[in-house]
Amino acid sequence: MGAPNPDPMGADVEPATSNTASYPNEKAGLGSKIDRDLNDERYQPTKRGLRSRHAQMIALGGSIGTGLFVGSGQALAVGGPASLFMSYCFVACVVYGVVTALAEVAAYLPTHGGTMGFYGYRYASRSFGFAMGYLYWYSMGILVPYEIVAGAVVIDYWQTDLNVAIWISILLVVIVALNFLPVKFYGETEFWFASIKVITLFGLLIVSFILFWGGGPKRQRLGFHYWKNPSAFNTYDPYTGGAGRFAGLLKCLMRSAFGFIFSPELLITTGGEMENPRRNLPTAAKRYIYRLIFFYVLGSLSISVICPSDHARLTDGGAGAGSSPFVVGIQHAGIPVLHHIINAAILTSAWSSGNSYLYMSSRNLYSLAMAGNAPSFLKTTNRWGVPYVAVASSALFAPLAYLTVGTDSSIVFNWFVDFTNTSGFMSWMCCMIVYWRFRKAVATQGIELPYVARIQPYGSYFAFFGATILTLGNGFDVFFPSQWTVGNFFAAYFGIPAFFAFYFGHRIVFRRDPWAWHPAEVDMHSGLDEISAAELPPRVRDTWWKKAMAVIE
Repeated sequence: MGAPNPDPMGADVEPATSNTASYPNEKAGLGSKIDRDLNDERYQPTKRGLRSRHAQMIALGGSIGTGLFVGSGQALAVGGPASLFMSYCFVACVVYGVVTALAEVAAYLPTHGGTMGFYGYRYASRSFGFAMGYLYWYSMGILVPYEIVAGAVVIDYWQTDLNVAIWISILLVVIVALNFLPVKFYGETEFWFASIKVITLFGLLIVSFILFWGGGPKRQRLGFHYWKNPSAFNTYDPYTGGAGRFAGLLKCLMRSAFGFIFSPELLITTGGEMENPRRNLPTAAKRYIYRLIFFYVLGSLSISVICPSDHARLTDGGAGAGSSPFVVGIQHAGIPVLHHIINAAILTSAWSSGNSYLYMSSRNLYSLAMAGNAPSFLKTTNRWGVPYVAVASSALFAPLAYLTVGTDSSIVFNWFVDFTNTSGFMSWMCCMIVYWRFRKAVATQGIELPYVARIQPYGSYFAFFGATILTLGNGFDVFFPSQWTVGNFFAAYFGIPAFFAFYFGHRIVFRRDPWAWHPAEVDMHSGLDEISAAELPPRVRDTWWKKAMAVIE
């Protein structure tokens, strides 16, 4: 084998070849299998159509949806303003630990189909990747109808005479159609959708600041009035006093975390179809902290300023626009017209998030096929590089939105929330395990990474600890005698048995596999050639005087 080729980001790596002996995991044969799957000549891979501005905006606002705009209202009603603010601060720290860890993993090998399920298969074990992949696929698939229902109910806020099924149908068709278009169209629509969300949130922060100082029509200086009346911490039945306030804080934490579900994974999933991923992924990860601070932390603080936690409309109707604390606070302050504008922005937010979740669900199914854990025909792409078979299969979850036509929307919404919460928290725990296995392989094989986050590996320890608390505490209230039902318990903790069923079911079939790949046998090379070829040289921007001199010369 020839001399190592220099990696464009500074690390010396061996070029990937078709020779099995060139892989450090020759005994396991994993390297040659991954190379065959990544370079399967029967199927064209996806195409890198996401530009830097797409990546930055998707990272900034791609998965900001009804969890923040609407779900925060339920969290506020349960826990109160102080509980809401503390919950968002805690989950933001957990998410930042997850994002920076995953960016290290994905920036090294942002291959086609490079989802966290694929990296779990590559760096942890075949069974681990299998379980992660299907956990992501069904969880993100279920979130598509969740966002479709949110959008339909938001439209119904204007009290149209049309049946909600019509709006569900329109939203469903548009979301599915967008995912069949080339990925650059997905990136462009998400760029503008995310831009609307970012502008809306900035505007809401400004409005909240003005109301804080008494600049509203009523000239009432709000300050932290609603932290005192009704109270900073609400009690959660059946407890009272300190125990009730702690239960309220815990329930608020679980409700607040839904707004963050799968947001780190969205950034990683786009890496396989992103231009210059080794530069754009780390850049987006570094700037992720701004999104968490400005939109989630400050957003929760602004909600606590303008909206009283005991307002009836926060829980009346469950998930409609009338339950948005932003809309409730603006109407309560006596500001005309603005609530309609915010309502329209919430509609685009739900539409955007549904689009993103279908994208992630389909790419996870495509990734499972790349890893050999799903039928090979799911790797089929069209001439634009869109895995249309995987998209069509993932879109089969979308008709679940029609459940709301004959059922109260709040019940269906809460069922979707509970069904996916545990899966999302479990995924963060699994991601940290994959990260630790990746770092172990990197250290064992002496590989230099293109990106290393400053807070790692300590950030991953905190993220794992936080995700464990969220996973185990997600359905703590179902154990209250007054709320215990088998259905509630199943919905709250479904993600845990589902993951282990996938994992141990796969282990039984592939019981000859090791429980985890040995660090020296982990394939760290397959796909590097394609990534190196896809990298563009850094853009050099000449100063104005250099351009002037060039013209003179």
